[in-house]
Amino acid sequence: MPGAAELRTLQRRINSVRSTQKITHAMELIAASRITRARQAVEAARPYAVMITRVIRDLAAESSVADHPLLTQPAAVDRVGLVIVAADRGLAGAYNANILRRAERLAEAETQQGRDAVRYIVGRKAQQYYHYRGEQVAESWTGVTDRPRYADARQIADRVINDYANGDIQRVWLCYTDFRSALRQVPSVAQLLPVEQRELAGGAGYTAEFMFEPEPAEILGQLLPRYLEHRVYAGLLESSASEHASRQRAMSNASENASEIIDELTREANAARQAAITTEISEIVGGAEALAST
Repeated sequence: MPGAAELRTLQRRINSVRSTQKITHAMELIAASRITRARQAVEAARPYAVMITRVIRDLAAESSVADHPLLTQPAAVDRVGLVIVAADRGLAGAYNANILRRAERLAEAETQQGRDAVRYIVGRKAQQYYHYRGEQVAESWTGVTDRPRYADARQIADRVINDYANGDIQRVWLCYTDFRSALRQVPSVAQLLPVEQRELAGGAGYTAEFMFEPEPAEILGQLLPRYLEHRVYAGLLESSASEHASRQRAMSNASENASEIIDELTREANAARQAAITTEISEIVGGAEALAST
């Protein structure tokens, strides 16, 4: 009977959507729990950032280290490095598309200034994006974005610092997603190298005098890489929190859409069921009338 066949098809579709809804709801809950953990990691790392910035600011005030290679602007900039932090997984709404679009706008702006853009990418989605377009990347890291570790940030920072020190690149940008709230994440860029003096601003209005042991240049040479590692680490943490927030919102919307589809299919199933009942009644009445007329 066509009505019964249609009803079975609709019921299978309803069951399929309900199964999908269970998955999206579970992913929403997981993402919500990971947002909290990522924000706690950001807060836990903040005191270290404040203190190392203060120490480097005091060291940078010494005229003897004013010309440190990581602090001075290069005479000419021909190649720039872009550290692009995307995600390892999808199902996060427009999160990956937004940061990749922001990074490509920056690369285009640098290209228009006559500079080559060298990409250092984090996350499988960025890897797939550039592989599909046939773009060459200097290096890529995967398995990092879900739960970033400081060791991951150290690997990334060491590579770009080494390339910068060798003169392969003369400027480094960090492209990440800034977590403002659970509803707002902003694709952002920040200059990593050379370290901008305004990043070290914010003193108390006077310069304290220190006696250094060993020499300020040696101390600064040890601390600046740690400072840059922490900036990369902060970008990874902010991006991780943004990814989980985007995924939570996307899965919440998917669950709501699934509910709407289930309601619509249920109405169709009810209509099909009523049509099947009406057809059966009509057939019974028609058969009874045929028997009565014989």
